[in-house]
Amino acid sequence: MVHADPAGFAPGTPCWVELASPDPRATREFYAGLFGWRYAINPDPSTGNYTFALVHDRPVAGVYTNPGRQPGELGTWMLYLATVDAVRTAEQVSLLGGQLVHGPVELPGCGHMLIAADPTGAVVGFWQPTGTWRFGTALPGAVSRGELHSRDGATADTFFAALFGYAQEPWDDPRTADYTLWSLGGRTIRLGRLGMGPEFPREMPPHWMVYFDVDPEVGVDRLAERAVRHGGHVALAPFATREGRVAVLADPCGATFAVLDATTRS
Repeated sequence: MVHADPAGFAPGTPCWVELASPDPRATREFYAGLFGWRYAINPDPSTGNYTFALVHDRPVAGVYTNPGRQPGELGTWMLYLATVDAVRTAEQVSLLGGQLVHGPVELPGCGHMLIAADPTGAVVGFWQPTGTWRFGTALPGAVSRGELHSRDGATADTFFAALFGYAQEPWDDPRTADYTLWSLGGRTIRLGRLGMGPEFPREMPPHWMVYFDVDPEVGVDRLAERAVRHGGHVALAPFATREGRVAVLADPCGATFAVLDATTRS
């Protein structure tokens, strides 16, 4: 049995995404044009002017400026998984062969944050909310799923199964597709793992891909065209999958993400 913590998230489930951007203004304008996001901006510069992106007044993502960014650094999306004890999760990450990147650290009044890399090198966040934590999903412009891209799928699967108890099943014939779907307590949790084959550039590191839901009245193809009009580009042209039509896009600051229309599932 998987139990939710008081903030309403079962450990190991996606509970937040945020974008570190070198140009928050350009980033806000792009996603407002793409998804219709509205924003609540913290005026305190010490927070990196942390901004909550809203869809129908529901928080769906965070945007901030990384004060330690390097010149020419691209924007980066980060997925966070829920934990009830960030300190304990940090200990487990280390014991299981991962590396701590930042934290755990307390954000007063909000929660505890940890950023770590799994043994294959993909970086992911962990979030222990304090009290109620709102994260809008299952609506256009909000996160639909997270997908780990790894060059050592077996090691990644083993690490996360030990960390959170995920059950992992092949999505298709493992002889032809290196993909696993993850679940907790018999429930799907919008997570999966894709093996990085020769189609991925050699210089591309392991990473998590964040997917956003698409309004079916707009569709993936028209949304990709809209991304280009607003200064982004199409990293991977729209294509059909069993889960629906997908495209990989990049915003004007280089942050890549995927969009999915699950209503076109085959």
